[in-house]
Amino acid sequence: MGMQKHMPLIAMLFAQFIYAAMFMLSKAAISSGIKPSVFVVYRQALAALVLAPFAYFFERKKSPPLTWSLACKIFIVATLGLTMTQNLHYIGLNYVSATFATAVSNTVPVMVFIIAVLLRIEKVGLSERHGWGKVVGTAVGLCGAMIYTFYKGPPLDLHHSHRNEAPAPAASFSKTHTKQEWIKGSLIMIASNLTWALWLIMQNPILKSYPARLRLTTLQCGFCCLTTAIYGAIVERNIESWKLGWNLNLFAIAYCGIVVTGISYTLLVWVVEKRGPVFPAIFSPLPLLITAIFSAIFFHETLRLGSVLGGVLLVGGLGSNIKIEICEKSINKFYDTDLDPVPAGKRPNPPTDGAQNKDLVSPSA
Repeated sequence: MGMQKHMPLIAMLFAQFIYAAMFMLSKAAISSGIKPSVFVVYRQALAALVLAPFAYFFERKKSPPLTWSLACKIFIVATLGLTMTQNLHYIGLNYVSATFATAVSNTVPVMVFIIAVLLRIEKVGLSERHGWGKVVGTAVGLCGAMIYTFYKGPPLDLHHSHRNEAPAPAASFSKTHTKQEWIKGSLIMIASNLTWALWLIMQNPILKSYPARLRLTTLQCGFCCLTTAIYGAIVERNIESWKLGWNLNLFAIAYCGIVVTGISYTLLVWVVEKRGPVFPAIFSPLPLLITAIFSAIFFHETLRLGSVLGGVLLVGGLGSNIKIEICEKSINKFYDTDLDPVPAGKRPNPPTDGAQNKDLVSPSA
């Protein structure tokens, strides 16, 4: 029972390593010349084909009927959350590095928090220290994102002593971007993260109407493939752009389609159902650390002072929100309420060391 309680945490940690590899592989594929819309079409088509048999056999008996109204809602959510997010993301990768793409994804929890507060899904509670802590943490995270986007700073050479011995970096990772390209790519990435934040928020109401997680993920992948194929047919009319070979592009599509979309998205939908949309969003700093280390060591991607400063503020702001989120859950559990915490001035004193609260005792104890 204790292990089962931590399964959402384990699932999200596992997903972050998947995402870190996705950022590096996607950057390599896009930089090698594959078109963003082509990449998304093949990725989503592969994910839908892989998930469809599992969705059919495992959820055919417990799956609720799919009405036209519900199908339209899922289509809208998939178009906004997957089609727009992924197409904008891969377009932005043409102008920024893999590490930057990972770092700017840390704006997602900030956006989720702001949207959740505006929609009254998340309560701030400015009369308490926790509420002000969330506001400060969000502001620090936003400052970090702004510094990361608009201030590059001098380069930090992490492999200077081995420059002569190290092989030349791959062309896909060694491209230098101008300041205009960097800002353009940053704004596109932020727009992509905004649509992704909205997708996270919309999962809970959709899951309440259609709780079959595998089928829901499969439907969203299929709708994303359909809409992107229509868009791709308009903007990419050259048939050569749609041809794949036995190269890195095919491997990146297979990885993103099967592992990222097929496995991690299913985990993500499950975690959102169990713990809400804010919980998975707070893990986004971890891929930044993983991607920055591997990109700098293996691909000789240049780290800059602005990236480090912005990353520190991003991770620091989000880390404080994670700590506050954990504290709030503990307090709400102690007072046996999750939706309407008791105001700080009206809370009774906690029990002494000799008095155990039965709500804090694990069922397995």
